[in-house]
Amino acid sequence: MIPAPRTRTSPQRLLSGYAAGAFGLLVVGLGGWWFTAALGVMVHLGLLEYFRMAQAKGMRPASKTTLVLVQLLLITTQWAQGGGYSLDLASAVLPLAGASICCWLLLQPITGSIADIASSIFALFYLGFLPSYWIRLRDLTDPLLAPNLIHWPSGWPPLSSGMVLMLMACLQIVATDIGSYMIGRRYGKTPLSPISPGKTVEGAMGGLLCSMLLGAAFGTLLGWHWGWAVGALLGAVVTVFALVGDLTESMMKRDAGVKDSGDFLPGHGGILDRIDSYLFTPAVFFALVKLLLPVLS
Repeated sequence: MIPAPRTRTSPQRLLSGYAAGAFGLLVVGLGGWWFTAALGVMVHLGLLEYFRMAQAKGMRPASKTTLVLVQLLLITTQWAQGGGYSLDLASAVLPLAGASICCWLLLQPITGSIADIASSIFALFYLGFLPSYWIRLRDLTDPLLAPNLIHWPSGWPPLSSGMVLMLMACLQIVATDIGSYMIGRRYGKTPLSPISPGKTVEGAMGGLLCSMLLGAAFGTLLGWHWGWAVGALLGAVVTVFALVGDLTESMMKRDAGVKDSGDFLPGHGGILDRIDSYLFTPAVFFALVKLLLPVLS
């Protein structure tokens, strides 16, 4: 995943941002188990930050169990996408993992509370199930999803429909963030939500426009039928769910009484501060692309 820039522009912040972006491009290009391993590390670090916030609120989530089960969910998803076995078996990991978390909480000396169960199951969903759709998206190979790639020169670096679609989704999130910042800084007057006072309605509209324009360009270049319209639609959806992800993490930080989820990235805060916009997006983007396949081709 390719982190998007935020608001501060210190040299330390720029350096760590560029390094993270270059690493993201590298693992997206490699794909397969390399991408899954990188995603697993990122998700693991994000979970540690999430559990610290939950514990600060007095919750006792099944942190160790959830950390293991999330990795199992990512591994089985990649294994199934690579043809190791049926994707139905990979899908069964989610309910089995939820039941395992509840069993662990039942066996504790102090029986888990509703808050303990909820925080654990949400962690499994938020930083396990949702990110697993980046794997599903990256591993797409149907040529109908990117018709113009059929004419891609064979001597060039190999491109797949999944790689291009993942880059499209990531760059739309980046465009959303840049557009929101630039337009919001210049024209922003109307607060968007009390959860994040710095965000404005005008900034959100600017991010929406930038993402839709980028989506229209991608849809045309990929050779989709009605490509500009379908790409713009995907851009609008990406903006909405990237914003939902951003505000959701801001809501959790406010409840936990912290400014940043951590300090892993110099000048940027924690891992969750960087990937919040990338959590809800892949599942929706993947589903829309699959549903719109008859239109795209």
